[in-house]
Amino acid sequence: MLRGSFDGDAELYERARPRYPAGLVEALGRQAGLGAGSRVLEVAPGTGQLSVPLARTGSALTAVELGPALAAVARRNLAPYPRAHVEVAEFEAWALPPEPYDLVVCATAFHWLDPAVRVPKMRDALRAGGILAVVTTEHVAGGSSEFWVEVQECYERWDPDATEPGLRLPEESTVRTDTGEIERADRLGPVTVRRFSRDITYTADQYIDVLRTYSGHRALDEDTRDGLLGCVRELIERRHGGVIVKRYLHELITAPAR
Repeated sequence: MLRGSFDGDAELYERARPRYPAGLVEALGRQAGLGAGSRVLEVAPGTGQLSVPLARTGSALTAVELGPALAAVARRNLAPYPRAHVEVAEFEAWALPPEPYDLVVCATAFHWLDPAVRVPKMRDALRAGGILAVVTTEHVAGGSSEFWVEVQECYERWDPDATEPGLRLPEESTVRTDTGEIERADRLGPVTVRRFSRDITYTADQYIDVLRTYSGHRALDEDTRDGLLGCVRELIERRHGGVIVKRYLHELITAPAR
């Protein structure tokens, strides 16, 4: 199951996956009024990319992670924060505690949760006035523009069945945010969307590590994956001086509980 594939190399996930922009974390903290008296539930935290900055607010943080190896790394990262703890469980089956939360958030993992359960259960975990938050991450046009066109040839060669010929990254202005599921949910107020874009520079080794954490790449057979990653590495080193820039678009989608 692809959802559980990330647990296979938690240390790689910790090393390669980007953290979230400070502006996004600050906006979320302001909206939820986070501080020493706050209670936060994070769903599917991975190794704690968002957990650590949330814990720095002084809030009492509970993080529910499906993968035991990912959870172990998250615990290590959260060790300096005694009010933070990590539970290993499938969120859909996890028993909500009787005391509600001020913020329930899921970052770059919402799409892995059961659509029949995720929003209602996140809402059930909130107090009235608390904030439901979803963070999405998209790869958009920008950065090393020529590389992102050229690398498509590697995918068309090594994984043609899963690759749309001539695929190009979307411009940020064309990305459409689907908030319908949250807007239709009971007991939630108006949805707000904030966008945060940034460029991250990667060496060839660093970018290959990022690709090795993606579920689609992890699902490939070993020969295909090695061929694809070798093609990507050669392109970065031979035609781009060993360094590329990738542009990310993070969306912070929030709604207050009624």
